[in-house]
Amino acid sequence: MTDKRLKIWYDREGDYLEVMFEQRAAYFRESANPHVMEKVDENGNVIGFSVMRVSALHDAPLQVAL
Repeated sequence: MTDKRLKIWYDREGDYLEVMFEQRAAYFRESANPHVMEKVDENGNVIGFSVMRVSALHDAPLQVAL
């Protein structure tokens, strides 16, 4: 059984959170939520996401379909 690992990185100065499910070549694209960018591989599979302006999200949970 292989352990699945997340890579989670928060930049306080940039107010930016990034979560990666896998490490491989990919690019960011917009999601339905203006705070969230999806990271997708060459086949369009979501392998992570980023959240911009994290501190602005304190009033309600963030919900977005990936």
